[in-house]
Amino acid sequence: MKKALLTVVLTGIVVSTAAHAQSSVTLYGLIDAGLTYVSNQKEAGSSAGHSKFALTDASINPDRFGLRGSEDLGGGLKAIFTLENGFTLTNGALGQHGLLFGRQAFVGLSSDQVGTVTLGRQYDSMVDYLAPLAGAGAPKGGVFFGHPYDNDNLQNTMRINNAIKYASPDYNGWSFGGLYGFSNAAGSFSNNRAYSFGTSYDNGPFRFAAAYLQLNNGGTATNLAGATDSIVNAAGQVTGSDSTFSAGQQRTFGAGLDYVLGPATVGFVFTETKLENAIGINNTSSSPISLGHASSLRFDNYEVNASYTVTPTVKVIGSYTFTDGASSLSGASDPKWNQFNLLVDYALSRRTDVYVEGQFQNVSGGGTVFTADINGLSPSATSRQVAVTAGLRTRF
Repeated sequence: MKKALLTVVLTGIVVSTAAHAQSSVTLYGLIDAGLTYVSNQKEAGSSAGHSKFALTDASINPDRFGLRGSEDLGGGLKAIFTLENGFTLTNGALGQHGLLFGRQAFVGLSSDQVGTVTLGRQYDSMVDYLAPLAGAGAPKGGVFFGHPYDNDNLQNTMRINNAIKYASPDYNGWSFGGLYGFSNAAGSFSNNRAYSFGTSYDNGPFRFAAAYLQLNNGGTATNLAGATDSIVNAAGQVTGSDSTFSAGQQRTFGAGLDYVLGPATVGFVFTETKLENAIGINNTSSSPISLGHASSLRFDNYEVNASYTVTPTVKVIGSYTFTDGASSLSGASDPKWNQFNLLVDYALSRRTDVYVEGQFQNVSGGGTVFTADINGLSPSATSRQVAVTAGLRTRF
């Protein structure tokens, strides 16, 4: 059924383009693969850790392909849509828990004068406004540069279902927007809903951004048709979720800035995530981490990042993040993470590049719950984890 639907959609590119001279439909995508060495990594269902050397994908950017279309309605108004699929290159599996268009799926109207309104499965304001300034942002280091568990969603682990979003036009470098994700539950308006807003300012060499995200009952089994996806077993337990955390409430905010100095860019980002009645951590690239009982958690992330264009084809990107954590869990009350990231990228063409990157993460005070866990990898069995990757990335 899914293959048949894909065939129909792709065939529609030709039909749509031919039928509407002022319309456009674009097929696009990105593929990122490499070889990765990890010093210590647990496999799903095992508490033992071992070193690993493997063919991997999505070290910088997750693999995807999509359709992006627009129709000129006149007077500066356009109808737009995006349908974007995520997949795993190494085995061909669908990403985002098997969703056909799990990365993005939305339709809307865009006006040059008043902005853009879209409806569907979409990114929140942390991704839209703040992420481009962070090491984990798509223009910089990507997946492995993410903060522990991607707790602030700057690496866009999570999307919001049932969402209506507004994005303003650019007002001399200033823009703003917001999103609301409906619970779609009768009689439970706030059960698994989301809302987010943000702003950014870009003036020559200086950029600034700030954003906020709140989830109610995200990643829980209380409403599976709400703003965040969850997968549950026969016992009603969450075994996977689009939401990083399973919690009664999540509040995330952050701000950042960067400055361009010739071939160099330096930046700073701060984010804080607070969780109430948290019962699990889902973003581990392995089995979810059960917290045993409803707990409170806090993650304060302090990141310094920099990039330097050595030549038109060679770029070096680095970052350091200190994450100050706190929890009500016994034996892991104040975990603290330190992570160093370095990436060297060489462009073979405008669309294709090769890269080498390395990460080192150390956690203290985490007990047996919070071990080292570089974003995008399975957790270590110890307090340390090292990863080195050589990869190839191409876009179309």
